[in-house]
Amino acid sequence: MRGEKVFIMAANLSTCHPGDGIEELNRLPGLAEPLLQIDMERELRQLRQEDSWQRETGRSSKTVAKYPDFRIVLIAMKGGTRMRQHKAEGRVSIQLLEGQVSIHLVDRQVNMSAGHLLVLDCGVLHDVEALEESALLLTISWRREKRDGSESFSSVQQHLDEEAVSRMDDEGGAPTAAVNPSGAARKVGLGS
Repeated sequence: MRGEKVFIMAANLSTCHPGDGIEELNRLPGLAEPLLQIDMERELRQLRQEDSWQRETGRSSKTVAKYPDFRIVLIAMKGGTRMRQHKAEGRVSIQLLEGQVSIHLVDRQVNMSAGHLLVLDCGVLHDVEALEESALLLTISWRREKRDGSESFSSVQQHLDEEAVSRMDDEGGAPTAAVNPSGAARKVGLGS
């Protein structure tokens, strides 16, 4: 093997372990299991039976996975409804399961139909308009910073994300949906 270079890929297994940070979640710890299987059709049927679906906001949401640095929120929106402009300090993906939506950014508009995925980097201002009855999966991942050998959220990121979730609370959403990264109970309208 003289003269040949050998590349070895090694994973740093010390960065994340199943169950890391679950103790930070004081509500709905079952949403942070090492393995989750979710029946989206059933969850959507339930969302459309929630009181929030009948409200003027015309949408309902439910957190289906919740870890200290990662969330997945299922959102159902009636046609013609809108979630006002907001941003997240974490990266966001929007996967459209049903319907059609328009994502309004500062400099452009992106139309999405079922099967499309949109990814937004940290801090990108956007709002979501349902052009028809729609269902989407919102995924949010927050950065973690190392402090004294342990990982945690920066207090600035926590504050900004709590503020965004609080702003969405004013617009409706499932009353028992989510918990923000610091663990205080919150509803999620579009928990960015």
